[in-house]
Amino acid sequence: MNAWERFLDLFSDTEDPNEPAYDPVQLGGTVVVCMVAIGCLYWLLWTLLVFEGGIFLKAQALFAADAGADAFEGWFGNVAALALCVAVVAALRKLHVKTKRKAP
Repeated sequence: MNAWERFLDLFSDTEDPNEPAYDPVQLGGTVVVCMVAIGCLYWLLWTLLVFEGGIFLKAQALFAADAGADAFEGWFGNVAALALCVAVVAALRKLHVKTKRKAP
C-alpha cells in the first residue's frame, strides 16, 4: 500500500470491530468534568485555607486571649468549606471501601 492509499484510508468509513470506538463528545465531556472538578477543589481549598485568613487563623484566634472581633471575619465561609471538605472526603472513602469490597 503506498502512502496516498494509507492517507485516504484514514478518512474511510469502514470500522474495524477490534478497534475501540472513539466518540469526541465523550472526550469533550471528560475535559469539562475534569475542569469543573479541579475548579471546585480549588475553590474549596482556597476558601478553607486562604479566605479571610483561613481556618488556622480562626483556630489561633479562638485560643488567643487578645484576639479582636476582626479575627473572626469570614468564619462562616471557612467552617462551611471545612464541613464540605469533610463530607467530600467521607463520601470518597465510603466509595473506596465499597469498591474495594467488590474487587476480586
